[in-house]
Amino acid sequence: MNEAKEALRNIKQTYKLFVQQQFTFIGALQRSRENAHDLIRPVASIGQVQSYLDHHCNNSTDRRILSMFLNLCNDLSRLCHRLEAVHSGNSVTTAILERCKMLLTHGNDLSAIRAKYPHDVVNHLSCDEAKNRYGGVVSLIPIVLDCMKEWVTHTEKLLQHRSGGSAISEKRAP
Repeated sequence: MNEAKEALRNIKQTYKLFVQQQFTFIGALQRSRENAHDLIRPVASIGQVQSYLDHHCNNSTDRRILSMFLNLCNDLSRLCHRLEAVHSGNSVTTAILERCKMLLTHGNDLSAIRAKYPHDVVNHLSCDEAKNRYGGVVSLIPIVLDCMKEWVTHTEKLLQHRSGGSAISEKRAP
């Protein structure tokens, strides 16, 4: 469990660096969309970002920031699978991990998701960008991080309850 918490902490640190470069990320997406002649549809999936990186990205800065986003998504996906292996949990923790895995699927349509308070990633976008182009893709990582934090909280409560329950039964036994 401690390894999983440490991995989550490391991902959060990398995400903090990514957030500081959000305008660079949006610029890279915009340039890639222009190069792909794909200005009508929103950036709605991880797979779309991967395609932009592979086929329509022309400079190293754009490649670096798009790669950073994709690496964060891959790290989160690996952590999801590691959390599953660490603790089987119950229906609540299983549902949380299933949601994370679904969100991190490369073909999943992210256009309808939006990060809520306290995350302000969407607030940094213009109204049009937030509503129509990038809101889902910039909301993905904070939403998944929130789910992972929720998983850790629920799992720790379960483990405390189980260890507390066994301690009580041991005290009652003569």
